[in-house]
Amino acid sequence: MCGRTACTLAPNELRCASRYQNRTGHRQRPKWRDGDADKYRPSYNKSPQSFSPVLLSNRHFNKDAPVDECVLATMRWGLVPAWFKESDPSKMQYSTSNCRSENLLEKKSYKSQGAPGPSQQCTQGGHNTLSVSQGGREDDDESSEWAGWRLLTIAGLFDCWSPPGGGEVLYTYTVITVDASENIQNIHDRMPAILEGEEEVRRWLDFGEVRSLEALKLLKSKSCLTFHPVSSLVNNSRNNSPECLQPLDPALKKTPQASASSKMLMSWLKSGSPRKRKEPDDDTMGTEENTPSEKQAKPIGPLQQWLLGHGVCKKPRT
Repeated sequence: MCGRTACTLAPNELRCASRYQNRTGHRQRPKWRDGDADKYRPSYNKSPQSFSPVLLSNRHFNKDAPVDECVLATMRWGLVPAWFKESDPSKMQYSTSNCRSENLLEKKSYKSQGAPGPSQQCTQGGHNTLSVSQGGREDDDESSEWAGWRLLTIAGLFDCWSPPGGGEVLYTYTVITVDASENIQNIHDRMPAILEGEEEVRRWLDFGEVRSLEALKLLKSKSCLTFHPVSSLVNNSRNNSPECLQPLDPALKKTPQASASSKMLMSWLKSGSPRKRKEPDDDTMGTEENTPSEKQAKPIGPLQQWLLGHGVCKKPRT
């Protein structure tokens, strides 16, 4: 369902926009996991298999960290379960970029190492083509407040996959989807599971205080999304420009631009198309004499003789 997102903020801006509340209600700015700020690339058009910023509990990386302490990490979109045994994660036989909320407790893909519940919770921050939100300021002062639009926070699950032959581990995630709200049902029957407000984000990520079954109750349809039509440029993940997010006026019909190949074809048709044969004059019709200027007929080749049956003597069957 959800196949495109966007996050155009710089790494430090993303930290400011991702402030969260801990259990005491104190608002904190998350730090980047070591090295992940360099892996993150802002983009107007993120597709599955691309790397995106994810907010999650630091306890997943540091067993001594408080459960309600969060960090930003860069993960690949499209969950690869820890139990996947192939050496190439691209050999997954099915898509895991989205997961239905009603299947979290049933599907093996979303269970970590055989655990009875869903694998590990995370949120994906940014904005997608349904809700445009960008802006803000770049300021490294820890006491500064974010002045831009609030991030669209989407509930997700992540897992850590290790290559069977050894090598660098791969962190991946999937976006959780729910039934679409009434205001977008005419677009799609599913929508991402939106976490509204810092309290919902905290309850989804704080697995030490909120059990999985309680956290799943947060996954509901929300009517907080606004939307607008955008250019078909987003259909190609190689396109990465502000035009991918700019609203289109449905009343204006854009004249299609001819491609280089179509221009070449039209030029060939105009110059190389066969001309109509000129009709002979009435006074020359029926005349058997050839004029000096008339071109002599080309001799018939062997292939044409064979096709026309000239000079071919058929032997009678015996």
